[in-house]
Amino acid sequence: MRPSLEAVGRFDPDRARNRFLGAFVAADTKVIYRDNALAGFFVVRDRDDHLYLDHLYIDPKYQGTGMGRGIVDLIMAHARARQLPIRLMALNGSPANGFYQSCGFKMTDQDDLDTQYIWHP
Repeated sequence: MRPSLEAVGRFDPDRARNRFLGAFVAADTKVIYRDNALAGFFVVRDRDDHLYLDHLYIDPKYQGTGMGRGIVDLIMAHARARQLPIRLMALNGSPANGFYQSCGFKMTDQDDLDTQYIWHP
C-alpha cells in the first residue's frame, strides 16, 4: 500500500505501522506463501452482519499472477456459505479500486480519501 499512499502524499511509516498493529488480531490474519517465500497477507474480520476485508496485500512480484483474485474468491466462498456480504475500503487513486470492482464489489460511499465497497453473495 505504500506506493498508493505515497502517490497521494499520505505515507507515514509510523502511522501505517501503528494503524496496523493497533487493530492486529492474529486469528483474523492469514499469511500467504508461494514456493516457501512470503507472498502477502490478508485480514478478514468477522462481524455480525458482514465480513470485513481489512487488508489484502500481495508482494509486487506476485501481483498480476491471479493470487489476489484467488484470495478474494476464497473469501467470497466463505461469505456465500454464511450468506454474509463482504465490505472493504480502498484508498482513492489506488489500483485496488479497479481490482475490487473487477471482482464484483460495488461502491457504497466515498470521501476525500477512501472509497467503501460491498459485495453481496
